[in-house]
Amino acid sequence: MKQKGLWIVWSFLVAVLLIAVPSALNYSPQLFGKDFTDSQDFKWRMDEIYDTLGAAVLNPINPDEAVKHVTVSSEEIEEHRNRYGTLPEQLANIHAQYEDRITQAKEAGNETVLTALVKERNAKMEDIQKNFESDAHVEEKIRKEKAKYLKSYLEDRINDYSFSFPIVYQLKDVETGEEFSSGDIHVPVGYEKTFDSSLGYLKARSLPFTVNELTFSRPGNSAVEVSDYDLVNMQNPVRQFEGTVIVPKSVFAEGGMLNYEYTRYNTSKYAAYMFWAIAIISAILLFTVMKFKKAWVMETRLVDVYERLKIDGKAAVFFLAAIILLFYTRNMAHNVINVFSSMSLERWVMEVISFMLFGVLTVAILVFQVFNGIERWKQQGVFEKDLMDSYTVRFFAALQGMFTKASIGVQTFILLIGFFLAGIGFVGMFLDPYFMLIYFMCVLFLGFPVLFFFVRRVAYLNKIFVATEAMAAGRLQQDIAIQGKSPLAEHARNLNNLREGVRNSMSEQAKSERLKTELITNVSHDLRTPLTSIITYTDLLKKEGLTPEERAQYVDILDKKSQRLKTLIEDLFEVSKMASGNLELHKQRVDLTQLLQQALAEHAEDIAKSGLDFRTDMPEEPLISYVDGQRWWRVLDNLIVNAIKYSLPGTRVYITLRKMGDTAEFVVKNITKYELGANVEELFERFKRADTARHTDGSGLGLAIAQSIVDMHQGTMKIELDGDLFKVTVVVPAGY
Repeated sequence: MKQKGLWIVWSFLVAVLLIAVPSALNYSPQLFGKDFTDSQDFKWRMDEIYDTLGAAVLNPINPDEAVKHVTVSSEEIEEHRNRYGTLPEQLANIHAQYEDRITQAKEAGNETVLTALVKERNAKMEDIQKNFESDAHVEEKIRKEKAKYLKSYLEDRINDYSFSFPIVYQLKDVETGEEFSSGDIHVPVGYEKTFDSSLGYLKARSLPFTVNELTFSRPGNSAVEVSDYDLVNMQNPVRQFEGTVIVPKSVFAEGGMLNYEYTRYNTSKYAAYMFWAIAIISAILLFTVMKFKKAWVMETRLVDVYERLKIDGKAAVFFLAAIILLFYTRNMAHNVINVFSSMSLERWVMEVISFMLFGVLTVAILVFQVFNGIERWKQQGVFEKDLMDSYTVRFFAALQGMFTKASIGVQTFILLIGFFLAGIGFVGMFLDPYFMLIYFMCVLFLGFPVLFFFVRRVAYLNKIFVATEAMAAGRLQQDIAIQGKSPLAEHARNLNNLREGVRNSMSEQAKSERLKTELITNVSHDLRTPLTSIITYTDLLKKEGLTPEERAQYVDILDKKSQRLKTLIEDLFEVSKMASGNLELHKQRVDLTQLLQQALAEHAEDIAKSGLDFRTDMPEEPLISYVDGQRWWRVLDNLIVNAIKYSLPGTRVYITLRKMGDTAEFVVKNITKYELGANVEELFERFKRADTARHTDGSGLGLAIAQSIVDMHQGTMKIELDGDLFKVTVVVPAGY
């Protein structure tokens, strides 16, 4: 037999045991060595017989005596008095009832009828007036109504508890000696019970139900009601009897009134014996030839399918199967006898199908899951991985993320609770008419406002989605409308900021690409020009017949071009070091005034040749700052050289150094020789020169180097352009 088949057979045997063990514990004391007359059903029937016998024969209530115990309360008097309205209303009602009939009798001239109608009307009106004048009058009327109703009630109750099958009895009142008997005491006995002092007397009550049943059994209608107190007080004292009660054997024989129950009981008993025998055989097989083998459940294709389930899905299947098996086995343990005794083929087929589904299948699922879980537990780290990959962990992680924005999380949670309660309310609306009114009020004043709020939020969210899609497609011109102060509005504001950032980034990227192209072009041009001259004059020096003057002239040109190339490469190398952050500063206490004076003195000859009028304004006392003197000299030198090269001849150049609070401010202003573009910030870029035609010497790195040095000193450097007026402002922290 294949392993899967053995697994199913083993599950079948286990399911049989799970039903048989509790059923045996529950029913074996009631079945082994017992007969139908020992069954609980038969005992209940006999208790009903004893109650009916006491109420109908042994200790009946005398209705005439019982009426004396009836009470009338003041509330009942008031209810009876005002049952049809106030005194004027009742009198007017009686008068209206007889008015047409009396008029018809007068018109017909029938004096006999007229006299009778008037007399009857007056009697009723007089009786109504007495109702409002005398409590005793009303009480007497109520008492008569109750007495009439009570007599009818007692007769009905005795009939309801009539004998369900014939009995034979011979009984004697222990106290009075009064004897009661019925039938032939020598009839063949099917069941016999003796009552005496040792076995207990038969207690005969006058009502065929216990006092505890009064609340559920008492009569009542809108006009009159017999209270629990009346029912208790009208009972006769309990009488005790000794003697014998016999159920004839014919009652159990074929055609007898208890034959069906008798036959069914015996069939059920032997069916239970057979089922328990099957269970014993199942237990023997489980411990011998059908011992469980792990390979039955671990070497099937189901393992691969099952392992793809999440661990919480596995747990849900396990607990569902366990609950189904628990309830099914408990139910079958209590009903297996009835099932086995059923002679209906349809019932047998249905029970077999349910046993295979809810018994065998659930056992197979549970044992498969248990062994699969044990195997995965043994594997290092597998169980932890399954937990982290479960839907539950993902749910709580998502739930935590849901409340990252607390307002959105709370609003969503409230909406979910609202929809849940709305569903309950919708169902409850069909159960209670009054609940329908409450439901409509809640829908009108709570549901519709929340729905309006939710629809607006969703509409706004869709607008944000559409705008985001437009941004993703590259359409960055249109802002997203910001509505209110909700998290969605905040998100729209952030998207607008992102859009603006993307636009700026794209603009900067385009600018960067343009400057990169210019950088490559300028570097190539500035390196190629001196290098071409060096190559050309080197070739000229190789020619024979050069005069000493020509040779000296060529060498001088080569020296200048070499120095030019050297300066260009050194500037480029220095800018690269500054951009990469590899340049170290050696700060010390420096007098900026003295440093500026030295820089101007260094370029005094160039200034004189330039034809420019340099006007300086600097403090007489030292202006101290902690800077790298050599690097700061380079800043001053570059700015002064820049002014000499690019100022319009014959104009003034203003150089100012002054202390501004805790900072030192250095300003250079001049009239430019060349027309500058609107974007002066590009002058800070590498190889960017005011002389776009590149007629002047220079690397185009002067301002870029100066900017980098100033930044390294935590200072600022700003360029301003007003027409042809060019202004550079450098600010650096000052010290003492």
